Amino acid sequence: MDNENSKEKTNDNAGKKPDNSANTPKTPGNRPKFNTNWIYGIIAIALFGLMFLSSGDSEPNEVSWKTFEQVMLKNHDVSKIVVVNKEKAMIYIKPEKIKEERYADIKTKSNTYFSSNTPQYYFTIGTVDSFEKNLGDAYDKYSYDEPIDLKYETRQDRLVPILNWIVFPLLLIGVWLFIFRRMSGGAGGNQIFNIGKSRAKMFDKDASEIKIDFKDVAGLEEAKIEIKEIVDFLKNPQKYTQLGGKIPKGALLVGPPGTGKTLLAKAVAGEAHVPFFSLSGSDFVEMFVGVGASRVRDLFKQAKEKAPCIIFIDEIDAIGRARGRNNSWNSNDERENTLNQLLTEMDGFGTNSGVIILAATNRADILDRALMRAGRFDRQIQVELPDLNERIEIFKVHLRPLTKLAQDVSVESLAKQTPGYSGADIANVCNEAALIAARHDKAQVEKQDFLDAIDRIIGGLEKKNKIISPEEKKSIAYHEAGHATVSWMLENANPLIKVTIVPRGQALGAAWYLPEERQLTTTEQLMEEMAALLGGRAAEELFFGRVSTGALNDLERTTKHAYAMVCYYGMSPRLANISYYDSSGQSEYAFSKPYSEETARAIDEETQRLISEAYAKAKEILTKYQEQHHQLANLLLEREVLFAEDLERILGPRPGGKTPYYEHQTTNAEPTADNSEVKNEAESETETTK
Repeated sequence: MDNENSKEKTNDNAGKKPDNSANTPKTPGNRPKFNTNWIYGIIAIALFGLMFLSSGDSEPNEVSWKTFEQVMLKNHDVSKIVVVNKEKAMIYIKPEKIKEERYADIKTKSNTYFSSNTPQYYFTIGTVDSFEKNLGDAYDKYSYDEPIDLKYETRQDRLVPILNWIVFPLLLIGVWLFIFRRMSGGAGGNQIFNIGKSRAKMFDKDASEIKIDFKDVAGLEEAKIEIKEIVDFLKNPQKYTQLGGKIPKGALLVGPPGTGKTLLAKAVAGEAHVPFFSLSGSDFVEMFVGVGASRVRDLFKQAKEKAPCIIFIDEIDAIGRARGRNNSWNSNDERENTLNQLLTEMDGFGTNSGVIILAATNRADILDRALMRAGRFDRQIQVELPDLNERIEIFKVHLRPLTKLAQDVSVESLAKQTPGYSGADIANVCNEAALIAARHDKAQVEKQDFLDAIDRIIGGLEKKNKIISPEEKKSIAYHEAGHATVSWMLENANPLIKVTIVPRGQALGAAWYLPEERQLTTTEQLMEEMAALLGGRAAEELFFGRVSTGALNDLERTTKHAYAMVCYYGMSPRLANISYYDSSGQSEYAFSKPYSEETARAIDEETQRLISEAYAKAKEILTKYQEQHHQLANLLLEREVLFAEDLERILGPRPGGKTPYYEHQTTNAEPTADNSEVKNEAESETETTK
């Protein structure tokens, strides 16, 4: 019997789908999130309903005194009059009279008017005395034997106290919650109560969001060694503490923008397999007093609970600037309070607590000295611009997503053509090359696309349709030929690899150089680089007898070079071995210069002397190679783009045999920049107009 019953039950349920709703957990993923705006809507509907209920169908029709007198009083239809608050006269019509034909033209609202307990009409009176006088006159006029029942009442509207004591406070509270919800930046209504909570995003050790590890960080080998050691501190602390060592409390990643500081921190999060708190320095900043310090306390409280863990603060200079170096004189700076709390929390850690703080900045010179002392940020990890070998590794990483590469793409060649590029710059070059290839409907990314991408990033898009007069074009050609001639004939100047008079961005012409990767620069090298910069202005003066505004960028860079030689590097014989450079960035001389007025005059004179010497050198070379300069200028006017091969053919080999060319296309190509293989530089000379 049991088996039969079980079979019958099975057959009964055979056509039904199993109901797993009871067993399915109600997770946030399959349940819509409750919206608190529904509560506000329900309250608003209830208030409007209350208003309509209080003033809806029970409100009588309004009539004039004339209608009241000539229709209602004249026919003796009024049974009672109630004067409310000395303002309104509420009229009660006799039940048997209101059904008569004379009231057919007067619109009624509902059948409740047939009730003797509710008024059917009302009119507004001026004063009680005038109303009683007019009513008495009507009695005499229409021969009333006995006066109508007249009463006076004082009523209070029930809706007004409700609005005063309930609605308006609720409205103020709602506006207050809305404003603070917006300020706190959260989506929930309770964010105002969490405004002092840390905004750090925590990645757990098993988090799948982090897909970056050290193999995705190319180059930066020295930095990775120190970072890997920090990770090892957290994985195997006993290895270091058993010998009496102490785990460092913090490490500061310092370097130029785009060198991979944040990428290193992401790799640490992916490799350490410990909780990782990530936030920006600006996340502590708030307009309310004490919020920043409260967020710092909450962050470190969470970190201690999750230890061992890592805290990463990106752009720490947002709160770590040197104290007392702001414009808010004699004021309580909230940013300084936040920094003080951060210093206290970092110094308050117990030994070997298992919490390590990583921070990144490209402005280490402006950080507070207390933040940089031992015991807080024990280590400073320099993340510098990559060299040639590191750029090769970085290119290999960023070329992985480009699945369709042409055979002519050489990673080594691209790395040689991008000196001074950061990792972010190289990533931008690879992405821009793919976009250029797609723009030209190519099936794969070719070497020319990378070269065009480099030119695009440096100078901007070509503007071949820009209107330039023949006279201006000739002046630009001679200007650029002056750069090319002077830089080619100076052994220590950066070697030129390309010069063009095709407008790009705001530049009417440009000269591309390939700087030598060196760590030290001599006086001779700086002087010859300044002469190359002034070659364009010198050519204009020599061959046209006048100068133009096209040398703005050249003059700006030349002045900075000369000033640095005098004030920073002590390369001036008159002010030898003296440097006024403040490497700490603490602005110790905020109110006065660290030198006298006489020294300032000497600095100006020495700067002018160095520039004059470089200018004279440029004019000397252009005078000596005048014929070759004319050939270069005319060839530029004809082809618009020249390469190092063209300069070598006209000017001969460079002094020292340093000819900077790689796999150029043939120089017999069409005279356009698009059909010529473009080579790169770390810094381009651009001629702008004012």
